[in-house]
Amino acid sequence: MSEQNSNDLGAFLAGFVIGGLVGAATAIILTPQSGEETRAKIANMSNELLQTGGARVQQVRETAEAYSHDYLEKAGSALSSTRQQVQDVGGRVQEQARIVLDKGKEQASQLGNRVSNGTDETDKAE
Repeated sequence: MSEQNSNDLGAFLAGFVIGGLVGAATAIILTPQSGEETRAKIANMSNELLQTGGARVQQVRETAEAYSHDYLEKAGSALSSTRQQVQDVGGRVQEQARIVLDKGKEQASQLGNRVSNGTDETDKAE
């Protein structure tokens, strides 16, 4: 859910609740009736507002859960992709290290052979 949509939804819900309360108060004040009738109307309006508000909260909760689920799936996918890329790079680094190590071993072996051959030739010359 984008920041703009979240702000719009919050503003709508706030306006809805405030408008309902103002309308209820106006209706109660302007209508001539007995105290018992007024209390009954207030109770009915309160129940209606509570039910409507509960339904709106449930809708917002469901929407938030859907977005949350989507974002978690996207994050899991991105994490999996990143892990695979790290493994691929790690494999390439290991392969390059093996190549360098093998070349180093080969050069060390050649140098060892030269040294061995050089001492053999000096021994023969003496």
